Amino acid sequence: MADRVRPYDYSRRVGEEDITWERFAALVRHLALQVEADDPQIILGIARGGLFPATMLSLVLRRELYPVRLTRRLNDTVVRQQPTWLVRPPDKVRGRRVLIVDEIADSGRTIAMAAEEVRRMGASHVRTAVLYAHTWAEPRPDFVALTSDALILNPWDREVLVNGQFVTHPELAAALRMQRTLSA
Repeated sequence: MADRVRPYDYSRRVGEEDITWERFAALVRHLALQVEADDPQIILGIARGGLFPATMLSLVLRRELYPVRLTRRLNDTVVRQQPTWLVRPPDKVRGRRVLIVDEIADSGRTIAMAAEEVRRMGASHVRTAVLYAHTWAEPRPDFVALTSDALILNPWDREVLVNGQFVTHPELAAALRMQRTLSA
């Protein structure tokens, strides 16, 4: 099944954007300053990568955090053409001001689907936020810390554990090879 599903297209990326843990913290603080005036009551973090900024935002803004899972992946491999719900939003969103957080808006589809679902569930106000968005993301999230068309190198997914050894994440290694081939 996985070989029939199109993986993420990294050919549109231009260069590399190195994100350290310190830069991550600064970007989330920047996002928090944007989001604060919107006064969310509940934060939904899209697992997995979106839980990093969502957790920090929930702590900084002192709001409740609920994880949701909407993804094309299973066991870190792209297996679906479209994002699918694995963990839906809680009923607590009804009548509340909700902020949905993910780490990146590539196509923008995942965060848009999450917002559609939360609106359907009766949230009174729904906004979306991401650490990073590509210029082609449509729809664009309401709040963005960094707009970049580069290949984003997050500190949490650079390496994976394989047979007792930490190695560069295979998807990242392939994307980096593609970037270097395209720029050569």
